[in-house]
This record gives sequence, C-alpha cells and structure tokens, in this order.
Amino acid sequence: MDDPYQNNVNQQVTEGGEYTYTQDGGGQDGYPYQTDYPPQEEDAASDATEGADDDEQMYEGEYQGIPHPDEIKEARRAARVEARRKARQAKEQEEEEENLPEQYETIMEDCGHGRFQWMLFFVLGLALMADGVDGFVVGFVLPSAEKDMCISNSNKGLLGLLVYVAMMVGALVWGGLCDKMGRRKCLIYVLTIDLVFSFLSCFAQGYGFFLFFRFCSGFGIGGSIPIVYTYFTEFLQMDKRGEHLSWLCMFWMLGGLYASFTAWGIIPHYGWGFAIGTEFQIHSWRLFMFVCLFPALAALIGLVFMPESPRFLLENARHDEAWMVLRQVHDTNWKAKGEPERVFTVTNIKTPQTQEDEFIEIQSDTGTAFQRWTVRHMTMLQQVMANVMSLSAPELRLQGLFLVVVWFCMAFSYHGLGVWFPDMIKYMQYEEYESKVRVFHRERVERFHFNFSLVNQIHREGEYVHDKFANIEIKSVKFEDSLFENCYFEDIRSTNTFFENCTIKNTVFYNTDLWQEKFKDCRMENTTFLHPKKGCHLNFQEENDIIIYMVSFLGSLAVLPGNIISALFMDKIGRIKIIGGSMLVSSACTFLLLLSFSQGAVICWQCLFYGASVAAWNGLEVISVELYPSAKRGTAFGILNGICKFAAIIASFIFAAFIGVTKIIPIFLAFAALVCGGLVALKLPETREKILS
Repeated sequence: MDDPYQNNVNQQVTEGGEYTYTQDGGGQDGYPYQTDYPPQEEDAASDATEGADDDEQMYEGEYQGIPHPDEIKEARRAARVEARRKARQAKEQEEEEENLPEQYETIMEDCGHGRFQWMLFFVLGLALMADGVDGFVVGFVLPSAEKDMCISNSNKGLLGLLVYVAMMVGALVWGGLCDKMGRRKCLIYVLTIDLVFSFLSCFAQGYGFFLFFRFCSGFGIGGSIPIVYTYFTEFLQMDKRGEHLSWLCMFWMLGGLYASFTAWGIIPHYGWGFAIGTEFQIHSWRLFMFVCLFPALAALIGLVFMPESPRFLLENARHDEAWMVLRQVHDTNWKAKGEPERVFTVTNIKTPQTQEDEFIEIQSDTGTAFQRWTVRHMTMLQQVMANVMSLSAPELRLQGLFLVVVWFCMAFSYHGLGVWFPDMIKYMQYEEYESKVRVFHRERVERFHFNFSLVNQIHREGEYVHDKFANIEIKSVKFEDSLFENCYFEDIRSTNTFFENCTIKNTVFYNTDLWQEKFKDCRMENTTFLHPKKGCHLNFQEENDIIIYMVSFLGSLAVLPGNIISALFMDKIGRIKIIGGSMLVSSACTFLLLLSFSQGAVICWQCLFYGASVAAWNGLEVISVELYPSAKRGTAFGILNGICKFAAIIASFIFAAFIGVTKIIPIFLAFAALVCGGLVALKLPETREKILS
C-alpha cells in the first residue's frame, strides 16, 4: 500500500546536493522548502527511493559472484557488534571470577566448620591411609614373595621400581583429570582400581602377573594424594585450612602403623595360609596383602555418601548442584550444633561458563554415541593439557619452579634415607651374622647320620663318605672343594646354601630343594635326583623380617609429635616458616647418622629424622593447594606429587648403591638436598591469609 504522505510530497535533488520538498495542498500551489542537509550515501536514501531500481535492474556484479557493497557493510557492522559483545562478556566474566573467591569464602564461613567436615575428614583420611599402606606393602612382602615365587636378585628390584613408576604416572594423570571430571568421581575411580588389582595380586602365582597387578594398583592409588588434598581444601574456610589439612596428614602415618602392625602379626605365621592343590598356594604374606585392602574399601564405601566439591561445580557452571551441596553442608553443621532453625540464605552464586564447556555441550549433541564419547574425552584431554601448559604462565612460573625444587629436595632426602635406614640395619645384621660363621677345614666324616641343622658354616676340602643327611635344614652353608661319595640326602630344606667346585659320586638326592643352581662348577658322577621339590620355599623363622617390621612401626610412630606440632602452629606461624624450619632442622639430624655404629643407633636417628621432617611435608601439602587456582589445583598438585615419586626413584638407586661402601656420601647428599630445599622454601609466598583463587 502506498504511503498517503508520500503522495503529497515530492522530493527533488538540486545542484550542490540540496533537497527541495514541494507539498501539494489540494490543488493549491505548493511552497518551496529548502534545508542544507549534508550529502548522504546511496544506502542512506529515503524509503521512497531505496530499491526503486532493484525490480527493474539486476546488480551487475552478482553474475561474477562479487558480494554487494551493502552486504559487506552489513557484515562489518555485525562483526563490530559481536566484538563489542564479546569484550563486554569477557569483562563481566572477569569481574565474576574476581568476585567468586570472596563470595565462596563468605558462604563457607556461613556454613561453618562442623559435622560435615569431620565426616569428610575421616572418609578422605581412610583414602590417604590406603596410600600409606600401599607404600609399605611391597617392602614387607618382598622377602617372602621372592622365595615363594623364586624371584632372582636382578628381578627383585623391578617390583619396587614399577610400583613407584605407576604411582608417579597415576599422580600426573588423575591430578589433571580431577580438575575436569570432578574430585569425588576421580577418587572413586582411583580407589576402585586400587582395590580390584590389589585383590587380584593376592592370588597371582606367577611373578609376571604379580608385577602387572601391582603396577595397575599403583597407578590407581598414586592419584589419591592430589585428589584428597584438593577435595578437602574446598570444604574448608581460610582460618581452618592449615590446621585441618595437617591433621589429615596423620592418616598417612596411620597407614604406616597399620601396615607395620599387621605385617608383624600375620606374615611370620605359616599356619595362617592355605593351599588349593599343589600349585595354588596362599601363604600368610598374601593374606597380609588382603588385609591391607580394608582402608581403601572403607574409604570407597564412605565416599559414596559424600557430595562433589561445590567449588568444582561452580568452576564448571553447575550452579544448582553447587547450591544444593552448600546447603547440605550448612544444614548438617548447624543442626549438629543445635541450631536447626538457621536457614541457608544464599540465593545466587556467580558461575562463569567457559568456552570449553560450551564446546562440549554443542559437540556432544551431535553424531553417534561413539563420536560423542570420542569428542567428550578428546576435548577433556585437550583441556587437561591446556591446564598443564597454563601452569607456565608468568604469574605462576616462578612460584611453581620454587615448589618443584622444594618438593624434589624433600622427596630425594626423605625417600633416600627411607631406603638407607632398613638396608643399613640389614647390612649390620649381615655383618654380625658373618662374624659368627664357623669354618671347617679338611674334615673327614664317614658313615655319619646328620640329623641336626647346619647353620652359618663353611666347609672347605672336606670328605663325606657313606653319610646320610635326612630331614634337616641347611641354612647359609657353603661347601667348597669337597667330596661327597655314596651319600644320601632326604627331605632337605635349604636357604642360601651352595656347593662350589665339589665332586659328587654315587649320591642320591630325594625330596630336596637342592637343584642345579645350588651346584657351581661341580663334577657329578652317577648322581640321582628323585622327587625334587618344585619352586621355592619360605622360611618363616627369619628373625631379620621381624626387626624390619619393628623399625617401620617405630619410624611411622615417630612422626606423631611432628604432626601434632605442625597442625597446632600451621595457622599461627605460617606455612613458610614451618617448611623451611623443618627442613633445616632435619638436615642437622642427618649428621647424627655418622654416629650410627649399631642397629639401635640407626633406629634412634631414624625416628628423630622422621619426627623432624614430617612438619615440612605437611606445610608443602598445604601450600601446594593454596597457591594455585581451583581450575588448576589438582593438575598442579598431581605434577608436584609426580615429581616427588620421580625423586624417590632416583634416591632409592643412589642411596642403595652405597650400602656397605660408605655412609658419608648418602648423608652428605641428604644434608645438601635438605639445606637447598629449606632455603628455597623461604622464597615461597605465604598463603596463610590467602583466599582460594
């Protein structure tokens, strides 16, 4: 329909770009009206003339695929509008992110500290205890496992190495995943993997399967420490973090006590095992491994009833879920305090949504189920790697480097001496045992019945003719350049027994565990082996193992005073003074090891060192979760814990190499690492009054 106003107005363009309007007045002459409007572009023409020629004339560039100038201008205007919108959104998101930490801290103060935190404390403490138990299991079962599964000395060290490598990888992987999948979900996965493969390792008869199951178990439990501390931190208000995270560290000590006590009570008891046929045997050391599953099982059951971290939910734009969790924390605490009428008044919490979240949401609604699964997990992997790379940002780089140095130095000295202490005690026992060896030279024994055990003896150039060795134990005995003629061996149990350069004639070995490896460069003439015992056999009367259990038990118990002191003073004097002071005091304790000339002295200095160094561990774990933002907290802690395991692997090889050679080098290395780490720790920023970013 035509505009009635347009019918009465005629527009003319005069020279110079002036506009003349003439209005018809019902047959009367119109009057001229002029104004000096600025010249306008073609696309700014009035509605009366715009597009007047479009119906009659086609834009000639359209045939060539050239966009119309109007389209280009419209696209530019749309791009400018979109850029302004994104800049405004980024500014709003930055303001929201700056406000979220303060708002979250205010909410946690309103929720209070009470029953909910204590319930979570014990559940996560059991998970930490499971990690502590796994750190001792391999060392306790190895003396029995190497005999039960005939593990050679070259393969014996492979078990401990693989477990630590698995724990290092697990810390790196699960620490990164818990920032994207959630703290609670990842901790459930970690404990489940540990339980399943630890249970299978209890029944593995071959060393290969045993290695594989322990490796998988280590990969699972290796992620527990980064997740536990990250998870618990996000339920604590600022003035409670240092103290209660330090109390949580005590559960690792309880794990060592539990493992030492149960090993002491179970492994030496042969009658506590059982057998299914002749090939499938469950000895007491396997029963001990089964009992060590209980802390992880209890933690997994308790974790089912715990909610996800509300801070993680807020960082991932899951406002409603976070609000429900915070209300649960609030109501649980105040009802327990006798104030059920207090209402959770928070109605809105700022939750910025990231581009990665939008990407997952968009891509996950398209394609097949497999494509959606692939997109989700590949995107999650990209986000984890981006998180890792973002830790090298300028504002995090320097403090991250300092933390890496302190973690490495502390782990190197602590785990290195942790290997050195028990190995040094074993070496002292071996030296004492060797000093009591009885040597028999050129003895001749004929027609004699050996019905008593032979222990810690060396027989050189002896002659044994028509002798009978029946139903006895031969322990740490060596026969050198000796002659056995017309002898009879029956029901022999041997440990560390060898025949070197001997001549054996017309001799029968019946139902013994003496096989070819026991005879080195020996000459056999008409010798018969009947019904040899298959495999290796345990000796449950070893006193050395009992002492090692006691040493580990006392070492774990010795950290109790340090744990209590660090928990009470963590929020009073600060994390930096705790870390630096503890490491420097521990370095002074290492010099006392030069005075360790007996087993009792080694045990005494071990307890003193552990008691002094545990405060540094507590401070490191507290400051590591406080320095990094919530979106990167698990990733950063996982990397630091992985570096800790790497340092432990290096230290175990270096310190073990000097056992029986010299004490000076291991002690100097531990001293230098502790001093270096303690001085660098003093450069770290104090986080005692820092709100979780």
